[in-house]
Amino acid sequence: MNSTSISALPLNSHLSYTADGLALDGVALAPLAQQHQTPLFVYSKSAMQDALTAYQAGFEGRQVSICYAMKANSSLAVLQVFAQAGCGFDIVSGGELERALAVGAAPNRIIFSGVGKTRAEMRRALQVGIGCFNVESVAELNVLNEVALAMGTQAPISLRVNPNVDAKTHPYISTGLKGNKFGIAHEEVLQTYQRAAQLPGLRVVGIDCHIGSQITEVEPYLDAMDRILDLVLAIETAGIALAHIDFGGGLGIDYQGDTPPRANELWQSLFARLDARGFGQRHFMIEPGRSLVGNAGVCLTEVLYLKDGEHKNFCIVDAAMNDLPRPAMYEAYHRIVEVQPRARGAAMYDVVGPVCESGDWLGRDRSLTVQSGDYLAVLSAGAYCMSMSSNYNTRSRAAELMIAEGQTHLIRQREPLSDLWQREHLLPSATSAA
Repeated sequence: MNSTSISALPLNSHLSYTADGLALDGVALAPLAQQHQTPLFVYSKSAMQDALTAYQAGFEGRQVSICYAMKANSSLAVLQVFAQAGCGFDIVSGGELERALAVGAAPNRIIFSGVGKTRAEMRRALQVGIGCFNVESVAELNVLNEVALAMGTQAPISLRVNPNVDAKTHPYISTGLKGNKFGIAHEEVLQTYQRAAQLPGLRVVGIDCHIGSQITEVEPYLDAMDRILDLVLAIETAGIALAHIDFGGGLGIDYQGDTPPRANELWQSLFARLDARGFGQRHFMIEPGRSLVGNAGVCLTEVLYLKDGEHKNFCIVDAAMNDLPRPAMYEAYHRIVEVQPRARGAAMYDVVGPVCESGDWLGRDRSLTVQSGDYLAVLSAGAYCMSMSSNYNTRSRAAELMIAEGQTHLIRQREPLSDLWQREHLLPSATSAA
């Protein structure tokens, strides 16, 4: 076995080495790769449930609604896990709305975020009766009012506030600074609420804030919370009641020795601040995504070739940037371990895929003991992998499995190649010269 210790694996008790190699919830992964081929995503239902339980433990005695941010992983079986656990959903598109409804989500427990909602999406959301729109601009506010009036109804809304707080995360997933496209500037919030309260097609129900993703410190949350609570006081002093306060999501996970607080510990700190300011018994909403599913999944990939170079050695695998976009997009780190480690022969490799881009890499400078035909596991692959995957280079999207109560279930079949051009059309054959 190589130098990777079991205790270093982010999934802890869910992911371990056994006599049969790497196992998830006690199920050996190598036979799954052989049976279902690679690339292959495998998820642990119990890991998702454990992550959710950590949040629930921090909310005991409080009024908190958990709305899973389904952009992290929108596979139907994953949504089913959280719907059956009583969660609502945070959506950012009409497609995500239909996915949530397909697994039986209660419409009034769905909140619709995102900066670019279309009129058609607004109409559909109003038609099914979603719980709240998180409105992100004055222009959107006006359009939503028009749509609701045309339908003879009122749209329940909160305003997403941009508090100008640095989440101390990657710039591409930071959403709460002045330079970001999200939300309404802190200085303009009160007047925008006053505008919203005057529009007959809108019904103000809350206030929303989301400062970013993969946050590993408590301080940004506390900073944002204080700014939001100051606004709540100002808004309610102006005579506009707020039924809920939505603090978004963004809690990080352990990708590379990261040390984010556990969900229950984070919320102990946040509730201490809320209690000190007299807000502890208000109704809160949160929108966790990555922290519920990120470390519940792995991506299995086969080593195709080992290629020695003058400056770099390359481990070429069959998973690629279309399967795992985060390294190419953010230079993000995922741990990569052998599924069946060898006793010797470790070397340093860049782990790269077959896509025709220099940016197609999954990990750089990794010590691995591998040969062609071996399997590797890319860890922490439960969030922002399958949901961001594509068919670039005319590659089929991977299959997905979920391990639940000791049984392995196929929850997404690998796409047949013919499906990739099923809705394309050739031009008519030329019958005469142009």
